[in-house]
Amino acid sequence: MADWKLSETYQSASGEVRWDAFGDGEPVVLLHGTPFSSYVWRAIAKALADGRRVYVWDMPGYGASEMAAGQDVSLGAQGRVFAELLAHWGLDEPQVVAHDFGGAVALRAHLLHGARYRRLAMIDPVALAPWGSPFFRLVGDNAAVFEQVPSHLHRALVREYVTSASGPGLHPATLDALVQPWLGEGGQPAFYRQIAQADQRFTDEVQGRYGELDLPVLICWGTDDSWIPVAKAHELAAAIPGARLRLIEGAGHLVQEDAPAELTAALLDFLS
Repeated sequence: MADWKLSETYQSASGEVRWDAFGDGEPVVLLHGTPFSSYVWRAIAKALADGRRVYVWDMPGYGASEMAAGQDVSLGAQGRVFAELLAHWGLDEPQVVAHDFGGAVALRAHLLHGARYRRLAMIDPVALAPWGSPFFRLVGDNAAVFEQVPSHLHRALVREYVTSASGPGLHPATLDALVQPWLGEGGQPAFYRQIAQADQRFTDEVQGRYGELDLPVLICWGTDDSWIPVAKAHELAAAIPGARLRLIEGAGHLVQEDAPAELTAALLDFLS
């Protein structure tokens, strides 16, 4: 990720957060999912920054942010950290764009921690039960064992897992960049730590309150998402009053990489 650097830091209760901001104008905050980082927003952030102030950040335990043994990187912790960050940035009511777990983080910050948004766009979000693959459950029950897997086997596992997030497939350089933070002495245990702490109860706590959302909401979904089926897009849109649904044909779960032009166009239309 040599071409993507976050220059600012914020010390949260869950560890140091790396962040950055680009452009000038109305604030827009981008949230990544798991097992990704703000790197997935690199192209879209630049497009949105034309006339906007775009904030990006790596959640604690992800990307360039702190990874540490015993760290709380759960959705509960991330929701609190995001609310803290908005206060740190002095953003009272930004527009928010969130992918995957970032959707749950944004929803929890709004519904449980008082964070206010002018608009909320969610891309293939983790928001509705049931979620969590058999792999998640296996790791959750055996995280300490997975942390000791030989590094070459771990690398192969992470590459295969990240690859499956794309419908048409990832460029080799992009795949390398997405996998790199999860390698090495710090990265390998961090990868299994975040999966082990991925508990559905964090969305169960807010799922029944989606009808309370009183702001413009856009839901974008890749029709070829093999991680969260597109049926969840329709279910979530029905649960949120007035939500707009945009399906992106041929894209998998990682829409930012599979269909960046289509996603950027949808976001520009919604945020304008």
